[in-house]
Formats: sequence, C-alpha cells, structure tokens
Amino acid sequence: MKRFAYASFFYAATVFAANAQDCPVAPDHSADVSVVLEQIQSAETEQSARALSGQLWEFWTDAPDESAQAVLDRGMTRRNAWDLLGAIEDFDKLVAYCPSYAEGYNQRAFAHYLRQDFQSALPDLDKAIELSPNHVAAISGRALTLLGLQRVDEAREALSQALQLNPWLSERHLMAPGGPLAVPGEDI
Repeated sequence: MKRFAYASFFYAATVFAANAQDCPVAPDHSADVSVVLEQIQSAETEQSARALSGQLWEFWTDAPDESAQAVLDRGMTRRNAWDLLGAIEDFDKLVAYCPSYAEGYNQRAFAHYLRQDFQSALPDLDKAIELSPNHVAAISGRALTLLGLQRVDEAREALSQALQLNPWLSERHLMAPGGPLAVPGEDI
C-alpha cells in the first residue's frame, strides 16, 4: 500500500511538473496593489483600511487560469475546514503547476503555519515574497512564523516591513510596548 502511495505521489508530481509549462503567467496586479497599499497607508480608520485590504486579497487570489483557480479555491476551502493536510496537497499541486504564482506558496505556508510546522512555512513565505515583494500578508505571515521559531529579532524586522506597507495590520499590537516583538528597552 505504501509503495502504491509513493508511486502515485511521484506520478502526480511528475505530471504537474511537466504541466508547469502549461500554466500561464499570473495576472500582474502589482500596480493595483501599490495603489491600494498607498490608500491603506493614508486611511484614517482601521475599518476603512480593512475594507481596502479585502481588495488586496482579490488581486492576490486571482490565479493564472481556471484550473489553477479551482485548485486554489479548493485548497482554501479545505484549509478553512481545518483539513490542513488536504489543503497542503492542493497547494502542492498548485505550486507544481504554477511555480511563479506567489499565492500558491503563501497559502501553503499558511496551512503549514496552522499546523505549527513553522520550518515548512518559512521557505514558502520567502518564495511568495520573492515573487510578490509587496505581499503584505506573506510578509506579516513570515513575521509570525519567525516568532513561532523564536527568531524574535528577525520577526520584529519582518513585521516592521509589513507595517510600513500596512500600518493597520492587526499584528501591530505585537510590537507595542510589552508585546512579544516590542523593541528592547521599551517597557510598559
């Protein structure tokens, strides 16, 4: 039975890797993301910033084609239902099919993070950020993952970077005095 599972996984990985050539380039929403981030930075309330953040997710989750969108959507549904291993399986397929699509890596990292498998989440977050440098969710996810790994200084640096993009992030409280990422020497 194990041998069959390994053979099936290897076959599926081979097929998806071969199909990676078939994945179209993801839509380039970088200009739109920059405009929304500027609006978030000048937002006067957290509520208005939160509404704008929803627009970012629309851009990030716009997959390269219908097949990729279906796998992304299914993986996110499975993750939301706490079928984390099933979600990771879907995100593995998405990353294999569309290796230059940042959200596949970001979503897989999130599923790993929820499993508290921080070691597996970190490389995916790094790849998502490499592909989409202003992906504030991946950057803040990287900060939380580094915090989970007890790499506090790196986590603080990552969260600072995310807060420069979106000062309204809910994670900002982590850097407040007394928070786990507060600047050393800033007591309550």
